[in-house]
Amino acid sequence: MKFPARLSVRFSARTAAPVAALVVAALTATACAPESSDNSGGKDEKSGTLRVWLFQEVNNGPKKKVVDATVAAFEKAHEGTKVNVEYIPIETRAEKVKAAFNDPKSAPDLMEYGNTDTAGYVKDGGLADVTKDFTDWSEAKDTDPTAKQSVTVDGKIYGAPFFVGVRALYYRTDIFKKLGLEVPKTQSELIETAEQIRQAKPDLYGLAVGGAFTYGAMPFVWSNGGEIAEGKDGSYSATIDSPQAQKGIKAYTSLFGDDNCPAAKCASMGGNDTITAFASGKAGMAIGGDFNHAAVEAGKVKGKYAVVPLPGLKEGSIAPAFAGGNNLGVLNSTSHRTLAVDLMEELASKKTQGELFDAMGFLPTFSDVRQDVAKKEPFVEPFVKTLASGTKFVPASPAWAQIDASLVLPTMFQEIASGKKDVATASKDAAKKMDDAFSSAG
Repeated sequence: MKFPARLSVRFSARTAAPVAALVVAALTATACAPESSDNSGGKDEKSGTLRVWLFQEVNNGPKKKVVDATVAAFEKAHEGTKVNVEYIPIETRAEKVKAAFNDPKSAPDLMEYGNTDTAGYVKDGGLADVTKDFTDWSEAKDTDPTAKQSVTVDGKIYGAPFFVGVRALYYRTDIFKKLGLEVPKTQSELIETAEQIRQAKPDLYGLAVGGAFTYGAMPFVWSNGGEIAEGKDGSYSATIDSPQAQKGIKAYTSLFGDDNCPAAKCASMGGNDTITAFASGKAGMAIGGDFNHAAVEAGKVKGKYAVVPLPGLKEGSIAPAFAGGNNLGVLNSTSHRTLAVDLMEELASKKTQGELFDAMGFLPTFSDVRQDVAKKEPFVEPFVKTLASGTKFVPASPAWAQIDASLVLPTMFQEIASGKKDVATASKDAAKKMDDAFSSAG
């Protein structure tokens, strides 16, 4: 389906791509943060000034307008309360979070954070446990299960999901028509179609893939029944070397070669690189997010592409996608806990999430609200279907930052794609590195 040009999605790459460098910087920097569960001195003031940190978007005006309206209504309903919202650059969040965790006086009461940050921030004692508040919140029952998982650590809830992002299959309608190709309905058909495009048009990648594109590769692993890791004795144990995971790794790495995407060029590519290749007309297909469609619309393929869910193993199935996105969390150091929780719920409410979709294209975390926005904007339908079919998340361990920053999975894919190691050896080596990280994280 064609994407409407009028709706410019402003997801940054953080939402559904590895945020390794920033996350590990934040976690490393906050390693000395207080482990106390409450730095507020027991205060819970019912009036005063609330400080809020939200992320600065590329085009922040529409987001600010929605937030301002929500804040104005909140202030009106809470006499004697004022809310100061600061928009912080995603690139410098590590230092600000470090300062906030180590110096409560500089900390906000409420902040937006990337959903892969949760476990690390919890370990460092920065986020407040809001399990009861979230459970008592009437709208929480409609939260997408994976979005809820992204605010959950060891069974406790540390925030409210703010928005989500997933990937699906972009494909060139003009090329498919010219070559008489059908849209692939299974993983094997996807690989076969990619090779057919490359054979007919050697100047194109059939399916743009990247050795450094972890969340483009993982749907192949997940659809084959593999997992990154499994919970074990309060920690995690790597399962990326299981037979099921190895089958998925083999399927993905089979796409690196002269018959689709040459390893010499594609092994080093990340997610942004694959979308750039597709948008510039150099690929017949690509795995991209709802947050990528503005870039594709601005490219050479505008009006010549459509999107469908990434197919799974069986016809009619959808490969599980990584559920990226951002959350809102109350800081342990707040002296306005009740007000901060109330504001968190207002900003993460169905009403506000619906308005943020209209303004920014942020996909809501509520299943029913997503269905409503899909009716208004058909371009989100394949992404909503992907979310509804079941998504996956990274291990809820502070070790994930180290694993991600150390490029454990990209290294594994690249070693296989380049022929340096076979699937069994590379996956076992990756599993060992992951287990070492999980052990060190405790």
